[in-house]
Amino acid sequence: MVSSRTNPRTKQLWLLALLASLSVAAQAEVELPAVTVTANKQAQPLEAVAASVSVFGGDELAAAGIDSLEGVARMTPGFTFQASGQSGLQPPVMRGLTANIMGFSSSVALVVDGVPTLRGQGFDDNLLGIERVEVLRGPQSTLYGRNAEAGVVNIVTRKPGNDPYAAVSVDLGSRDKRALRFDASHALMADTLYLGVAGEFFEQDGFIDNTFKGHKEDDRERRNGRLALRWTPGDRTDATLRYTQRAYRDAGSLWGSVTAPRATVRSGTDSWNDSTAHTVSLDVERELAPDLRLRSITANNEFIDRIQQDIDFMPADILHVSRDHHFRTLSQEFRLEGRFGQARWLAGFYADRDDHDLSFGQKIPVGSTTTSARQKGSSAALFTHWIVPLADRWTVTAGGRIERDEVRFALAGGSEQSRDWTRFSPKLALQYQWHQDAQVYASVADGFRAGGFNAFAPETYRRYQPERVRSFELGVRGRLLDRRLRYSASVYLMDVRDMQVQQIGLPGQMFLTNAASARPVGIDAEFQYWLGSGWQIQAALGLNRTRFRKFQDGANDYKGKHNPLAPDVTGYLGVRYDALQGWYAQAHLNGVSKVYLDAANTNSRAGYSVIDLMAGYDFGHTELSAYIHNAGNKKYDTIGFLNGTTTIYSPPREAGLRLTYRW
Repeated sequence: MVSSRTNPRTKQLWLLALLASLSVAAQAEVELPAVTVTANKQAQPLEAVAASVSVFGGDELAAAGIDSLEGVARMTPGFTFQASGQSGLQPPVMRGLTANIMGFSSSVALVVDGVPTLRGQGFDDNLLGIERVEVLRGPQSTLYGRNAEAGVVNIVTRKPGNDPYAAVSVDLGSRDKRALRFDASHALMADTLYLGVAGEFFEQDGFIDNTFKGHKEDDRERRNGRLALRWTPGDRTDATLRYTQRAYRDAGSLWGSVTAPRATVRSGTDSWNDSTAHTVSLDVERELAPDLRLRSITANNEFIDRIQQDIDFMPADILHVSRDHHFRTLSQEFRLEGRFGQARWLAGFYADRDDHDLSFGQKIPVGSTTTSARQKGSSAALFTHWIVPLADRWTVTAGGRIERDEVRFALAGGSEQSRDWTRFSPKLALQYQWHQDAQVYASVADGFRAGGFNAFAPETYRRYQPERVRSFELGVRGRLLDRRLRYSASVYLMDVRDMQVQQIGLPGQMFLTNAASARPVGIDAEFQYWLGSGWQIQAALGLNRTRFRKFQDGANDYKGKHNPLAPDVTGYLGVRYDALQGWYAQAHLNGVSKVYLDAANTNSRAGYSVIDLMAGYDFGHTELSAYIHNAGNKKYDTIGFLNGTTTIYSPPREAGLRLTYRW
């Protein structure tokens, strides 16, 4: 007969088993999830990518209250934006290489669902309906072509599907801030046709006092939207038609005179920004056979840059500038992806055509001038990329791209000038997977930035050469501590030839010249750690040293000077606590070292650090949060812009409440 009383030894075994299961469950609960990226235009686990890449999920960004690319840059080592004080114009800076405003090209490419933006104008995204953001550092010209020599910001939006999704948030904050954001998707026909929509309405009063007119000078207003219509007629075909729009309806730029009291102007001239971006794309994927896929991306990408800005900041209309630029790029890319034995390969063709109408106006004491020009261009490229296992733990990644580009330029009423070039951009990386969750890699890659014409510069500075980069990188990445810690670090050295440097002549007159050479060297490092019990820590550090090795401009010798607008140090630290009861709190600290504004290193913006705070409560489908941006009200003005005449003001402290409902 079996006794009904439980043996004490059995109780101990049951208790130990229960504790062990709870321990395993706790570890599983805080294990960092696996991340898949398409950095190499092929889906790969993050730990298997032989490149320096940071990844941020859409839910992660939303939880942190980040809704702009500037917020992404603050969390990314070695990545910043140049201060411009104008919406829609935020040239990127990565690993010591800068974009340029008037050269209509960039050192970093912005790619949204396969559609590229290759210039500082329109380099922006409101992060609506985002699945993830990937930031690749180092030359990416092999896969992404010209103007991706320092890296790529790759944004992937959420595809609508059978499962309905909806979220709406309302934001009220300082300076009468009012914002509404929404994101929704639903199946129109189950398993066949789906619709996704997202939008943003944003308004906020300015902080710069116009003492002459008696109102704020820099009010902000945005109207953004994203639409996706997806069709899956069968298991082998997936087609998505997308339309996006960003509309800026702002007052003046965040500018003032270097001699005036801070955040104060006496301007009698109206200043405004009426710029708009439109993108239409068709993205079609077709499975031709097992392990063989074809993808086609056709896009028309436009940005209308319309601005008028006072630059004397006085009641009389003595000096002001205006722009009315219309940038149009039509692009087509085909990619064929497959396997050859254990190797994965990608081959593709890319072509685009630019058609830009440019108009620059300037009011000076003796009168007004308007200069109009037209710039056209075209490019065509063939590229391939291979990931080949060599042995049990060794893998080689190799690729190449041959690209031909042509640029044609003509001032209104003048004769047309043209330039063309052909470049081959190879990449080779060797990686060793010394652990299931860890690898070390070494790579060498070439990149380039297009040459062209300075549309509104003196004839002496009309042309500039392509910029060429060769980068050597050694990196390590992986996960530790039961996969609760994700880390990565890389050391790089870049050899830059015919370096393009932005210079400023007369007020409003910007142009590019070629420095002889530079050699950026630096370190990027980041980690994410889930401590358990609701605590998370995330940190990033970028160190970079970019100096001119040789650079003479007439009688001026800039050897040893800093590359303008490129900081030596960027840093980020974020701490978050999520309580079981549903409330949370987080603090973000980010900092950037001093940057210079000109090749002579005369004018500068001082280094700074900013603290952002946020706390909230999540109850069911509803979340209420409070935030403070720039909690210390830190001032980090850019003093000496436009050849020493202008200050770009940094925004003051901002507090607000956000209510979000999801269902």
